[in-house]
Amino acid sequence: MKAAFYCGPGVLKVEEVETPRIAEDELLLRVKAAAICGTDLRILKHGHFKIPAGQRRVLGHEIAGEIVEVGKLTQGFRVGMRVTVTPNIGCGMCEYCRDGFNNMCHSYEAFGISIDGAFEQYMKVPSIAVRGRNLFPIPDATSNEEAALTEPLSCCHNALRSVGTAHADTVLVIGAGPIGCMHVILNRIAGAKRIIAADIRRDRLEKIAAFGADLTVDTSATDLVQAVMEDTRGRGVDVIIATVAVADVLTQSLQALATHGRVNFFAGFGKDAMVSVDVNRLHYRGLKVVGTTGATNFDYFKCMTMVAEKRVDLKPLVSRTFALADIGAAFEYAASGRGLKTMILG
Repeated sequence: MKAAFYCGPGVLKVEEVETPRIAEDELLLRVKAAAICGTDLRILKHGHFKIPAGQRRVLGHEIAGEIVEVGKLTQGFRVGMRVTVTPNIGCGMCEYCRDGFNNMCHSYEAFGISIDGAFEQYMKVPSIAVRGRNLFPIPDATSNEEAALTEPLSCCHNALRSVGTAHADTVLVIGAGPIGCMHVILNRIAGAKRIIAADIRRDRLEKIAAFGADLTVDTSATDLVQAVMEDTRGRGVDVIIATVAVADVLTQSLQALATHGRVNFFAGFGKDAMVSVDVNRLHYRGLKVVGTTGATNFDYFKCMTMVAEKRVDLKPLVSRTFALADIGAAFEYAASGRGLKTMILG
């Protein structure tokens, strides 16, 4: 079979290797769809602390596949079943796992990071993922592409729960990439009356408008806070979702919050990143600043249900598809930002 290996910063190689062999408590998937995530792009460029120098790893954690082999000690699964996989596998024993926060486990394993992921023709699902209930059957009406995109959608759902968007809220989404588009979709479903989207790229602002943003702000030419205050008649927004890792933008965004406003810092920063906070504004306006990372299995289940019920249409997010053999070109396209989601199909 073919597999694409990350071999160090900037090095991605497609090689012919043996199909993985599974143990009695494991599964083997034929990968049908795997989307490229911003995390994959960052790992390829900078590496990851869970991938030691000299070690190879198959990236890819936005996954849809078909079971082709079932270990005899594995129950509830059958050959031919289509499944998708939550990437973060908790230890199952710590306080966070016990509370249902598999994404916050300090001893986590993850597909595409510490375990070989989806950029290969066949992917082994180890017993820890089977026991951790990281596999979800794909409903018949849901395509493989939609199922693969349930993973990033579930991360957005986690953020949505943290800010509690409700009826009549005005929401600002900073960053108009595919994640920004998903935030627009979910905040609209949650009842937002008006959604503002901001970015420095006009082409992406045009795309996010098609997903339901009522107003777009080109921050390369317009002051974001001024634009928000003009649109809200000086009140500010109730919710901000910041999907960009730009400290100055996050510092500025707090000035756009209305009293009792909530902001979610969704994007990840480097380890030395610092964001300045106007503590007086935080205190006297009763603001809430939260952060979320990844998603719980609960978020994943909710998003799978929404997609299956056709309350969310993820198909327009897929800009281009590639074969595994062309994954180098796929990564180049994804990194260019010309489209939204880039998909490897098997």
